[in-house]
Amino acid sequence: MSLDEKVCLVTGAATGIGEAIAERLAALGATVCLADIDGAKAGAVAERIGGHAWTADVSCSADVQRFVDEAAGRFGRIDAIVNNAGIAVGGTVADTTEEDWQRVLATNLTGVWLGMKYALPHLRRTTGCIVNMASVQALVGLPGWAAYAATKGAIIALTQQAAVEYGPEGIRVNCLAPGTIMTPMNERIFASASDPDALIESWNSSHALGRFGQPGEVATAAAFLVSDDASFITGTCLRVDGGLTILGPTGRAD
Repeated sequence: MSLDEKVCLVTGAATGIGEAIAERLAALGATVCLADIDGAKAGAVAERIGGHAWTADVSCSADVQRFVDEAAGRFGRIDAIVNNAGIAVGGTVADTTEEDWQRVLATNLTGVWLGMKYALPHLRRTTGCIVNMASVQALVGLPGWAAYAATKGAIIALTQQAAVEYGPEGIRVNCLAPGTIMTPMNERIFASASDPDALIESWNSSHALGRFGQPGEVATAAAFLVSDDASFITGTCLRVDGGLTILGPTGRAD
């Protein structure tokens, strides 16, 4: 794959999967524009990979529009946007607070919609593409993550909707559904658990491959969907889940 001369935007790019995606796109030759609510960390990543950083809260329309339009203005085009920014707040349907519900929706779902909304005018000029970040929690029930799962399921539906609406213009829209990936967000979940080792073992064994994924493995899939190698793929949710969604009722890989 080569992404030479392509301008690619990545949200939530300061850490974890977003950082790995930005790094992978840059390694393939793209000009990478990173956005994150933590602008200092995004700037450090950008400096390391030769990219360009913005401070932006994806739940804020003005922030997203500014990031997208300034990136387009600086480089003259946008070829792809990866809407990766997201947060995870635990809670069942009954005990999730309204505040947490709205906060997760604002970042995970509204943030994806805003990224698409403001990138589309620029993508129309380049026949570009969109990659959104869903999750296996959109596809299987994992107790205790009501708001998070709801947003990720909605992202798949929104991805399909956009693929239908803009496919006639040649714009491809796909999403990724990672399994458990060792990111700072999941590391915080483990750290807060009463028995972190047991939780890690449980999550490892829920994947057919018997292990967690790494951010770079998701980044490679994102880069493929951005590239011209995926030129006939749209409206697809690509699972990068180590077999989590196919594992049988034993719940163990062995």
